[in-house]
Amino acid sequence: MKKVIGKVVKLFISRDEEPKRQNRLELYLKSEGVVDDKFYNRDRERSVLLSSLSSYNMALEKDISLKYGDLGENILIDYNPYLLESGTELQMGEVVIEIARNCTICKHLAVVDKRLPKLLKDDRGIFVKVVKEGKIEEGDEVYIVE
Repeated sequence: MKKVIGKVVKLFISRDEEPKRQNRLELYLKSEGVVDDKFYNRDRERSVLLSSLSSYNMALEKDISLKYGDLGENILIDYNPYLLESGTELQMGEVVIEIARNCTICKHLAVVDKRLPKLLKDDRGIFVKVVKEGKIEEGDEVYIVE
């Protein structure tokens, strides 16, 4: 049984060449991470970053303006994944991911606003592991896999 908790808002990959952050309408995920992302096949525990609109809203409440993708996420959803326990599985499109661990804040976020690293210390995003490979598309529903 699957419980719908939200939708995929935006999808991104990181690149070494310009532009460094690229919005995509779909992503292909394998156990090694996001295909074509610069972090693909580097560290299975840290290769896919899931973030929430709630992180962007926290910044906005402090008058910090961010564009989607500025937190370095691959997948942006309209549900706060911090409400889920480690090991929880989510399905989006063909893909099943598992909540692994919170992402530590990156100092590069201070370039956007010096308050950002402290503000989002525990709310930047969550690293997930790919349990079932496949394709995610912008607009896909997000389910908790029971």
